[in-house]
Parts: sequence; structure tokens; C-alpha cells
Amino acid sequence: MKELKDYVRTIPDFPEEGIMFRDVTSVLQDADGLKLAVDTMQDMVKDLDFDVVVGAESRGFIFGTPIAYNLHKPLVLIRKKGKLPCETIEVEYDLEYGKGIMEIHKDAITKGQKVLIVDDLIATGGTTEAMIKLVESLGGEVAGLLFLMELAGLKGRERLKDYRMDSALIYEGK
Repeated sequence: MKELKDYVRTIPDFPEEGIMFRDVTSVLQDADGLKLAVDTMQDMVKDLDFDVVVGAESRGFIFGTPIAYNLHKPLVLIRKKGKLPCETIEVEYDLEYGKGIMEIHKDAITKGQKVLIVDDLIATGGTTEAMIKLVESLGGEVAGLLFLMELAGLKGRERLKDYRMDSALIYEGK
């Protein structure tokens, strides 16, 4: 039986020399890989008390949706600026090559709700830190962070050490 890491394709020198890109699309393109990814991630939070799943655009939607569905939890979306139709709050954050802005609906999280943030990958932790700021600014409490993959060499876990973090796969390099 294949392990989850067997479904992840590694592409050397993308997007630049020296980077070993971990491609999530190879997991998604295989029905067994996708099932194993969702089941593994969901199992990692089986003991976590949370009220709502937050998925980040766009691959956080992919993994957050089945987990929310299976556990009968609501799903809240965090999107790039200008993509949500109702009143939003936003946060600016640093990207590898510039800045980004993410938004969440003002009514998406209520005060005291316990939130599980789901995304495909954690690298430096900047995007996740921005999501945490959005959730907490609405009065939500971040119960946990859940990722399919973690690039340990980029130290995102250290940046977010105050939060419970689960990663199905951990890669030591960049």
C-alpha cells in the first residue's frame, strides 16, 4: 500500500534554482492519494475541539471542504481581496515576492468560536499568520492549524509556536 508521501511529486529547481517544489496536484489527481490525504488530515484532528473549519484560497478549500463535510462543521473561506461579495475585513501580508491581501466576511466567525485553519502547505508561516489575524480580529479562537505538507526548513512552525499545528507530511528542506 502506498504512503501519502508516495503521491507527492517533487519538482527540482521550481520556481527557482535550489527549490524542491512539492506538488500537491499529484495527490489530487489520484483518487487513492486524495482519499488518503483527507483521511490522514482528518484523523490528525479527531481529538481537537473546534466549531468551524477555515480554508484558505485556494488549496485550503480543497482539503477543508471534505473535512468540514465529514465532521459536520461549517466551512468559512478566506480569499484574495475582491473575491468575497459581502462586507469583509482584510489583512495585508508578505509574500515571497511582494505583498498580498486576504479577506474574510465580517459575519463569518462569531466571538468565541473555535476555529481549525486548513491549508495545503506551510512554509514560512506568513500566510497562516495573516489568516490567524483575520480569525482573531473577528473574536474567533484558533484551536488548531492543519496542513497536508510542511516545509520545516522554512521555519513556519517556529513562527507559529503558540498554536497547535498538525502536518501530515514534513519535508526538511525548502
